[in-house]
Amino acid sequence: MGPLYALWHLGNLFVPALGLGLLSAALAKLVWLHDLRGVPWLHLAAPACGVAALVTLTGLVAFGRDGKMATYGAMVVGCALVLWWRGFGPGRR
Repeated sequence: MGPLYALWHLGNLFVPALGLGLLSAALAKLVWLHDLRGVPWLHLAAPACGVAALVTLTGLVAFGRDGKMATYGAMVVGCALVLWWRGFGPGRR
């Protein structure tokens, strides 16, 4: 595998995490428009993407491969917890 294909493969590993983090933050701002008015979108999206990427790496190490449904479920739960923490919980600034 050449370096370009390796970079492409590594990027594709994190595309679901990035998509989930960005989309879930946007949907949270849309659904709870009044409650999350004071929280910038980037303050929701950045930690959600980070946690989803961390869960992806943890799933890769734990299961030996990526793409397991348990990893995707853990990504959803992790994003939901981070969005709650940053939007409604003690992490709100």
